[in-house]
Amino acid sequence: MFMLILAALFGAVYLHFRRKDRRMLRNGVALVAAVGCALLGVVEILTQVVPGFGFVTLLIVLLLPASVLVLSGFLIANGVTMLRREGRRLGNMLSLLAGLAIPALPVIAVVLVVTGDPYLITLAVLLFLATGYAGAAFVIFLSYAAAYGRMTHQEHPAAVVVLGSRLIDGGVPPLLKARLDRALEIYRQSEQKPLLIPSGGQGPDESRPEGEAMAEYLLGQGAAAEDVIPENRAVNTAQNLRFSQQIQDDAGRSGPLLAVTNNYHVLRAALLSRKAGMRAEVTGAKTARYYVPSAFLREFIAVMKGHMFLHVLLFLPFLAFSVLVLIAGLNAG
Repeated sequence: MFMLILAALFGAVYLHFRRKDRRMLRNGVALVAAVGCALLGVVEILTQVVPGFGFVTLLIVLLLPASVLVLSGFLIANGVTMLRREGRRLGNMLSLLAGLAIPALPVIAVVLVVTGDPYLITLAVLLFLATGYAGAAFVIFLSYAAAYGRMTHQEHPAAVVVLGSRLIDGGVPPLLKARLDRALEIYRQSEQKPLLIPSGGQGPDESRPEGEAMAEYLLGQGAAAEDVIPENRAVNTAQNLRFSQQIQDDAGRSGPLLAVTNNYHVLRAALLSRKAGMRAEVTGAKTARYYVPSAFLREFIAVMKGHMFLHVLLFLPFLAFSVLVLIAGLNAG
């Protein structure tokens, strides 16, 4: 019962935080805590009232290592698919690298421990704690990214900015087409047509600015010329949002802004819009399934880098514990 009370408290905190601003990672912390406590509370009650349920719970726990290996195999297979379909770039290798690291890290930790060297044992402890911290942070990020991506946005946008991505041979590839089609869907459903701002500059491997190609697609799909103003300078998401906000202001289209991107990118774009002090929300378009694992890993790394100082502070107690382990090991020796 205690865990269910905790779940209710964390749930109330989550709803309070979400009502204040949906675009905050702390919402995900409260959400995961609420769901985790609720699950533990339900398991506790079922163990007490359902004969044999404790054995089922134990069996599930024992199967966890097997499920981790299954996850590793899935990520490796997905990584191979990414390399085959998207090319050999570091961003396309993330699921493969994660799949290889999952079984490798425990083996490395065991090897370090069996050496008996206090420094190597401490390194093993630090590796375990860092992996656990990163895993917990990823669960929070993934959970809230899924939750935020399913939220409905009640306000009718005055402007819709479509975040750009790499062109292929000067044209709009499927990934970018999904974003543009989602923006057109919102545009057609709106009685008062919002301003469409396709945003993206020209990359070193592109023959023209992304915004130009995106605007051409929108006009070709029936958007009115007076409702489409491309943004052709941005080289990252923060610039997409900031430069598009300026275009909206210059066009006199006051009101909320809605950014459109792919589902894996929704939460990070929302965090950046909040950091920029913008009155904006973000909605997502569907992404090819094989692309999602690596894309979410890439987004997670970017979010971690963006909050690096905070994560260093949060990890300091674990670092202090590792130092205590080292001191104890040296004294024992």
